[in-house]
Amino acid sequence: MPTHLADAKNLLADLIARYRSQVDYLAIRLEEAEGTDILLRSNRIETLSEGISIGGQVRACYKGGWGFASFNRLSSLKDRIEEAIAAARLVGDEETLLAPVETIQDIRQLPLTGTDPRHISLARKKDLCSHYAEILRSVDDRIATTSVRYGDSAQRIILATSDGTMIEQSWVDLEMRFAATARNGETVQTGRETTGSRKAYEDLEQLDSQVRSAAQRAVEALALPPVKGNTYTVVIDPILSGLFVHEAFGHLSEADMIYENPDLMEVMTVGRRFGPKELQIYDGAAPEGHRGSYFYDDEGVPATTTQLIQDGVLVGRLHSRETAGKLGETPTGNARCLSYHFPPIVRMTNTWIARGNTPVDRLFEGIEEGVYARNWLGGMTNGEMFTFAAGEAWMIRNGKLAEPVRDVNLSGNVFTTLADIEAIGDDFYWDESGGCGKGGQSGLPVGCGGPSLRIRDVVVGGEAAEE
Repeated sequence: MPTHLADAKNLLADLIARYRSQVDYLAIRLEEAEGTDILLRSNRIETLSEGISIGGQVRACYKGGWGFASFNRLSSLKDRIEEAIAAARLVGDEETLLAPVETIQDIRQLPLTGTDPRHISLARKKDLCSHYAEILRSVDDRIATTSVRYGDSAQRIILATSDGTMIEQSWVDLEMRFAATARNGETVQTGRETTGSRKAYEDLEQLDSQVRSAAQRAVEALALPPVKGNTYTVVIDPILSGLFVHEAFGHLSEADMIYENPDLMEVMTVGRRFGPKELQIYDGAAPEGHRGSYFYDDEGVPATTTQLIQDGVLVGRLHSRETAGKLGETPTGNARCLSYHFPPIVRMTNTWIARGNTPVDRLFEGIEEGVYARNWLGGMTNGEMFTFAAGEAWMIRNGKLAEPVRDVNLSGNVFTTLADIEAIGDDFYWDESGGCGKGGQSGLPVGCGGPSLRIRDVVVGGEAAEE
């Protein structure tokens, strides 16, 4: 961070002291971000850029009303503070309810275990992308299109609040996405892989087999029969479990979704049973080394680990200071913003289902006809309903893996699906490929994890079953 921003703490403290009496709460967040974005689509370079952005945001709260202003010139900070305060005072007409937190003075940096991507040239990063693009194209002549995307970002944040908190923290995030689409006549199939890291540039350099696998899956799927649409007992792998717990359940645990929706509030009642006694679900930024990990959220609340489901029963939810205050609960350190352009909102961090006790091979026992699904191609959620497309799938017949199939889409109601979990595997995998979207803030790094799961009565879409 440039010296003039690093030395801005005294300025922030002075401005907070000058204006704090005009509102119930005031926060100023300064940010410097530098990063790289590369996109190769087939044989074309569509994006090749490096950039640095410096800016900040002001948040003010008065009688429950919020004012927000962002800026990219430090010289305009005083004006932006006055704008945010004026907006808060204009809309505030109730009571400011912010859960109390400790005052914190701290400087923290998420440690790297290897090379900082800022020390790698743009040319070398582009060569890495070209190398992976060539692997995708070389797998088979039926590969029609490919894409390779590389992104890295280094952020440093200074946060000052009217509660007396002054925090400086920084981190580096990396991500790569690969896709290959194979075509044979009118049949088109796609294979995808995504990976991310907050540890080292080297984590993106040894992905040849993973990249090749994406293209091979696309080609092999061309010859596979589509699954017969039906309701099956399904076994899903840890990657799909992580996606499921994040997309289908995690968003419903974000307290801003709950207190703004009375119907959801009634459904998400603490103490209600949602799954078997073996089911444990968590979210938290406190576990080290994952893409959703940090020391403090964007309100200066320390990172925690929050148990959402304990022994199958809902016991917690994810909070900002405001949602915790309004619901009379404890802040969990889940207020996050993508950048200084956006205010913090309640977001997941690392979300996971805990490892179970059933050996993975026993998850298939007793299934006369079912589906085993691995990896993911995409998905969507709408409230409590979800649909996910599996990256690979096989039929299960008489307790054994049988023929591979394609076009496997898993659909259902999250609450019904949680209740229909029959067994939880003793394996576990962290998927660091997540980029979460909410409230117009897309691509926020998150981690997902879980074991393999056996779930009964899952609707599997594919080719319609014959009458």
